[in-house]
Amino acid sequence: MGEEKAKIYFDNGSTSWPKAPGVAEAVGRLLTEGAFNINRGNYEGAYEVEAAVLDTREQLARLFHAENSRRVIFTPGITHSLNYFIRGFLKRGDHVLVTGMEHNAVMRPLRCMEKEGVTWECIPTDREGNVRSADVEGMIRKNTRAVIVLHASNVCGTIVPVEEIGRICRERGVFFVVDTAQSAGTIPLDMEEACVDFLAFTGHKGLLGPQGVGGFLISDSLDEQMEPLIAGGTGSISDSLDMPRTLPDKYESGTVNLPGIIGLHAALSYIEETGLDVIHKKKMELTEHFLEEVKKIPAVRIVGRQGTEGRVAVVSLDFEGRDNALAAFELEQQYGIMTRVGLHCAPMAHRALGTFPGGTVRFAFSAANTEEEVDRCAAALHSMLD
Repeated sequence: MGEEKAKIYFDNGSTSWPKAPGVAEAVGRLLTEGAFNINRGNYEGAYEVEAAVLDTREQLARLFHAENSRRVIFTPGITHSLNYFIRGFLKRGDHVLVTGMEHNAVMRPLRCMEKEGVTWECIPTDREGNVRSADVEGMIRKNTRAVIVLHASNVCGTIVPVEEIGRICRERGVFFVVDTAQSAGTIPLDMEEACVDFLAFTGHKGLLGPQGVGGFLISDSLDEQMEPLIAGGTGSISDSLDMPRTLPDKYESGTVNLPGIIGLHAALSYIEETGLDVIHKKKMELTEHFLEEVKKIPAVRIVGRQGTEGRVAVVSLDFEGRDNALAAFELEQQYGIMTRVGLHCAPMAHRALGTFPGGTVRFAFSAANTEEEVDRCAAALHSMLD
């Protein structure tokens, strides 16, 4: 038998792999040399871990241009972060605007809040996933409390004009919430310039860290009005039955995911050393090459934008006349190419893009991928469909 070809991982929109250099080693050192708790242990080892956690907060504050690292709150992930805002802040009578591209991490909590008297509307979204900031301004009501948008689509990669929308929200006194699941670690976002009040991030996608760690950054004005969704021990002000009002303790009850944070610290160090621009350039070169090759195949339709402008390295394909699930299965079984097929936890996006209920096959590239892998994938598609 011939040697089996190496597998190709194109599912970085779900989680990045491989992780950044040094991530596994950093987690291993913590677990083997001293997995001490922070805010509890009063000894040198615990202080060393606490210093590393503080360094990670400062890295995230630099990445997103936050005013203060205390405004970086750790959670188990971006879904938890969005729930902190949607279920912990919104009240009966509040109105929310979302785009037609939102993930179920936003839409399912909002549906739950409908029972509590919260209403929402969808900003018009075209077949390329584009959202116009002018439409946002015209839809804001007296009771609109927030506009929630993703920075980039997890289905087709289209980038939402968050800076324009943020300025409108600030002028109208509406809180602005941004989901950076597909953009963090790839394209820059200045929280202050974009007038973002609540920035949700996850550590395991573009930030190249482990699963199970994420968080949010919060503005002063929102923090003043927001109460913690979860209450409990923080290791601080232990003489009181009330939650601390100081950050980050106000929103960090219980023990945070220290192995995840330490792994994220190593990943963020790699990103800082490498440079966001270098990482983004590599991803987009691969995306451009992939799009050029796919356009040569008549039986495949590129969903959303046809070029690299205004998008991240996420591409959805519709195998016209074929079952997309079978196409993805064949890619993996016959050619070792791993993708994600279906509705990607974003049924609203697929409705906007015209791919509901059949879904798409999604290819999401990382800077660890190679042009040779893209060529192998293109050859596989030609072989399948010619």
